[in-house]
Amino acid sequence: MRIIFAIFVLVGAALAQTQASTTAASSPAGATKSAEDEGPKKARALLDKAIEALGGSAYLDYTTRSEEGRSYSLYHSQTRGAGALYRRFFRFADKDRTEVALEKGIGVYDLIPFPIPVPEGKSNKKTDVAIIHNGDKGYEVSYKGTEQEDAKDTRDYLRRRERSLDWVLRKWIREPGVAFFYDGTAIAAANLADKVTITNSRNQSVTLFLDTTTHLPMKKTYTWRDATDKGQNTEEEVFDNYKPVQGIMTPYTLSRYYNGDLVSERFLNKVKYNNELADSLFEATVRSATE
Repeated sequence: MRIIFAIFVLVGAALAQTQASTTAASSPAGATKSAEDEGPKKARALLDKAIEALGGSAYLDYTTRSEEGRSYSLYHSQTRGAGALYRRFFRFADKDRTEVALEKGIGVYDLIPFPIPVPEGKSNKKTDVAIIHNGDKGYEVSYKGTEQEDAKDTRDYLRRRERSLDWVLRKWIREPGVAFFYDGTAIAAANLADKVTITNSRNQSVTLFLDTTTHLPMKKTYTWRDATDKGQNTEEEVFDNYKPVQGIMTPYTLSRYYNGDLVSERFLNKVKYNNELADSLFEATVRSATE
């Protein structure tokens, strides 16, 4: 009798444990944990689809890019003049030269954050300017000679470069300690998009809005805190008018927003990848005052 009673006790305990486990798995806490586990997987899968949509290995492995177009500076979302013709030369990941044919009333730094590209034809030495970034150094080249770029402008450029679409998709996601978050869906550039946030080990975060149909990046946004006034700022870039170039889907219209205001736009008319770019394009020597 005692043996039979013991068997009943053991069976009852086992049934109770099974029921408790089933209840826990179906409870809100269990569901939350499951969602937390699935979020990073979904985010990473969406990023893989975005990379594939951009061109896969052709996008991930390109080394140089040249582009020409027109850039506009805006104030309170109103254009300031006719814009400027520009030409940009870029070698991944940290060499960048942008040459601009400045037109009357347009200043060089009205065009930043875009490193400076060059127009065809004869150059007007009094208005053509080149901005060079090589590593963490910035230079301005004009008819006056070569000067060190203002420290604030270099910091602004480096912040944008480190959070650029190429750096996020080609560098960040390969780094140890990177985290991925799926933030649901939202409207970006008039399209339904999946929101994915990437956070690196330096606690820098960028959120990408990926078209739910094409998976192409439609918008990029991030926030940063100013070291001087401690204020928090939000920068956004919208990618539109994609066209295939050498197997890489390339946005021909780029719009940048700063704290909600549209501050600049680029309209590309020519893009080329993997062309030979001389090292001298990215070199600059600042002459001393005594020279």
